[in-house]
Amino acid sequence: MSVRYRLLALFFAITTGAVVFVYLYVVPQLDSRLVAERLNRLEAAEGLQRISKAMRSPTSHAELRRVVRAVSEQADARVTVLAVREAVSGPVPDFVVADSELERTATQPSYPGAAAAASSGRVTSSVERVEGKRLGQAAVPGFIDGEPRWVSVLSVDLSDVDTNVALIKRQILIAGVIAILFALAAGWLAAGAHTRRLRRLEAAAEAVADGDFRARIPIDSADEVGQLAGSFNEMQKRLARLDGARREFIANASHELRTPIFSLGGFVELLEDEDPDPEARAEFVRTMRDQIARLEKLTDDLLDLSKLDADAIELRRDRVHIGRLVERVGAEFAPALERREASLEVERGPDIVAAADADRLAQILRILIDNALTHTPKGTAITIHAQQGDGTAMVIVRDDGPGIDPHDRDRVFERFYTGDELGGSGLGLAIARELARLMGGDLEVSSRRGRTEFTVRLPAVPSEVPA
Repeated sequence: MSVRYRLLALFFAITTGAVVFVYLYVVPQLDSRLVAERLNRLEAAEGLQRISKAMRSPTSHAELRRVVRAVSEQADARVTVLAVREAVSGPVPDFVVADSELERTATQPSYPGAAAAASSGRVTSSVERVEGKRLGQAAVPGFIDGEPRWVSVLSVDLSDVDTNVALIKRQILIAGVIAILFALAAGWLAAGAHTRRLRRLEAAAEAVADGDFRARIPIDSADEVGQLAGSFNEMQKRLARLDGARREFIANASHELRTPIFSLGGFVELLEDEDPDPEARAEFVRTMRDQIARLEKLTDDLLDLSKLDADAIELRRDRVHIGRLVERVGAEFAPALERREASLEVERGPDIVAAADADRLAQILRILIDNALTHTPKGTAITIHAQQGDGTAMVIVRDDGPGIDPHDRDRVFERFYTGDELGGSGLGLAIARELARLMGGDLEVSSRRGRTEFTVRLPAVPSEVPA
């Protein structure tokens, strides 16, 4: 079932449920209230004292009937006076003494309220059905010497109540049908609008699946679908950048692989076909080692990237002394620093211990130092500083190079992104940040003209805690 028909079914169910609830709640309440109102008027009817006076004094039957008819006209109800006799079970109505409409009624009511009024001595109301019609009755007992001697029963036809309730029923049903039709129409239109928006998302998703990242979904509302469209557009933008970076990486990787391979092949041919002097041979070997190092670095980056994507990186959580590790890693770059005429200074501070994987932290530092050497001019000064604060151990790698362009600053951690034409795979900083986050920390960058800082944040361990 499509979303449109599901929404229509939901609209129909909600509206129908609301109509049924109103019908089942309002109609019985209305009927009960109207009946209770009529019975209350009967109980409060005036003129019953005239019947009591006539019953207590010697009065002819004709005079009593005239009094009963007068009270009936005044109360707008049928008035019946029932005599009460004593029985084993108590006072019970016996026979009709007078009735304002006796001669016009073939079937007599049974007056269920009269028996209750005679036995309890209190005014009692009841509803009785006679010949398919409902009668509302109010039974008022009369007393002589404290004993009930008669019951005056005021009866009224409740047909008008039934008519009014039936009218309300019809109105509710008609209004319910109209509401259901309106809800279905509104649901059809609303569902159609949502369906069209979802189909735009579906079409855009299919385009992305086909490799087309150009389509943009218009954001025409701030609801969840609009937010989804915004997220989808942002996803498309990132996928487009990633795809472009991937293509650029393939080109760079091809170049990075082709150059050292061709170079190695050329040197091998030279070594096979010619007999270079020792100095030239040593130069050939040095160059070949550099090319092999390039291949090894690219291979290591690709291997780390695949492990990160497969969540196959195994990390230890050791106590790592930052100062010792920084000095050891810095010493590895002595030849590279000499070639670049650069300097590396390690600012020693208090002994800072971090909870991290020593090998992976060393890998992050190598990436940062290599990045500083590769993307800055010769003679650049590099400083490594460690500090601690708020339970965090920080390693800051700073250089006095030209800085990072603000446009590139937000993208330096993207995979395959290279901000200049100096080559490289564009994976180092992305791998470094992911490794830092896997160790419970992060890698941040700040840069301005003449200064760039990369800060590695890791959970700190108090140095006095024994290993």
